[in-house]
Amino acid sequence: MKRWIVLLILVCQSGYAQQHKTTFTDYIQPAVFSLSMVMMHDVVNPPAACRFYGYATMAAYSIVAAHNREVPAASSFIRSYPEIAVHDSGRVYDHRIAAVYSILETGRQMLPSGFMLEKDEERLVLLFKKDRVPDSIIRNSIAIAVDVAKQVVQWSRPDGYGKLSTRVRYTPVKGEGYWYPTPPAYIEAVEPHWKTIRPMVIDSCNQFIPLPPVPFSKDSASAFFALNKEVRDAGVHLTMEQRVIASFWDCNPFAVSTYGHMAIGFKKITPGGHWMNITGIAARKAQLDFDKTVLVHAIAAVTMTDAFISCWDAKYQSNRIRPETYINRYIDVRWKPLLQTPPFPEYTSGHSVVSTAVATVLTYMMGDNFAYDDNSEEMFEIPARKFTSFLAASREAAISRLYGGIHYRDAIDNGVIQGQQVGEKVVEKIREAGIKPVYGKK
Repeated sequence: MKRWIVLLILVCQSGYAQQHKTTFTDYIQPAVFSLSMVMMHDVVNPPAACRFYGYATMAAYSIVAAHNREVPAASSFIRSYPEIAVHDSGRVYDHRIAAVYSILETGRQMLPSGFMLEKDEERLVLLFKKDRVPDSIIRNSIAIAVDVAKQVVQWSRPDGYGKLSTRVRYTPVKGEGYWYPTPPAYIEAVEPHWKTIRPMVIDSCNQFIPLPPVPFSKDSASAFFALNKEVRDAGVHLTMEQRVIASFWDCNPFAVSTYGHMAIGFKKITPGGHWMNITGIAARKAQLDFDKTVLVHAIAAVTMTDAFISCWDAKYQSNRIRPETYINRYIDVRWKPLLQTPPFPEYTSGHSVVSTAVATVLTYMMGDNFAYDDNSEEMFEIPARKFTSFLAASREAAISRLYGGIHYRDAIDNGVIQGQQVGEKVVEKIREAGIKPVYGKK
């Protein structure tokens, strides 16, 4: 009797596969973008945003890996990753439907305003129905997605995030050379204890310690004064192209503008959200199949998760003063940076570390000459930009911080090195796990 039931299931699955040609690949990027929209609403800070992207995409990755034997288990490269069980109980389901839905469901369970994703889940179900997917397969696939999301969320709980609010409140270090809240909002330091978050791939928060920053000095003949003068002079003589570049890579989740006694906040996607969108753009241009599209999104997300952990350790080890503070005190009291100074220490540059890390991994996955148009900022009325490679984009993201007036040259250059080290470590681990490039030369 059991044999006949198994045969019937296999026949149903075969018939469904033959009749249903929809790939569902185009649903992945919108699902990730839905996370970005909720995080914009919640003003999720850059390190936390990548943590959420990491867990949500790993849920989808786990479902794909359970279905496709060519995709290595996440535990082969993610530290302490559990054996995620896909309990199908003999039910016919579509792993692609389950994987896409799991991205939204993991976000629903984890994000502060995750309930907002329920509407996206409902819209996704309507799309599946429009694709003529049988109701039973939709139900079974969603059940799989909800169960896997629950397991991933359970694994996320001991990563240290829940303890951040219980740690000693951060107080700016006393001294002339240290970071202090900057105008116009004078926001307190963001995530000073982020180094305590459990890494995904790298060994520890301080596995890749950057070179020491140029020492603080008020002496006009010093190297540090020269760094500040470079930032100040660049800001005074910005070209239109440099202004566009700085704005394109701003990625400030909550910028504040003041008009008299009125303050207005402007919300944008984070650096992680920008690069997740780049990943989607590249996957679509390369016409990757569903499983490879999920894979590249997940690897990009966990890379940035670890890059932020590494960078934030360096930031709060150095507690270095921002250009705006130094320049206003010692060079030009009226000078203002083009971009609003982010509320955390300067060294190293977060965009330099994170952009280089994820670009290094995307280069391994999709090639070193992958040209694409990046329209990630069009929603903020900033035109798309063309790039000849991921690393070319990351270099522009890094130097944009100098144009924006928020980072020194050494924080950018040494941040690039730090990001490269993180990215190369991830490439080493996924290569050892058997993950090969998904596009171009193998």
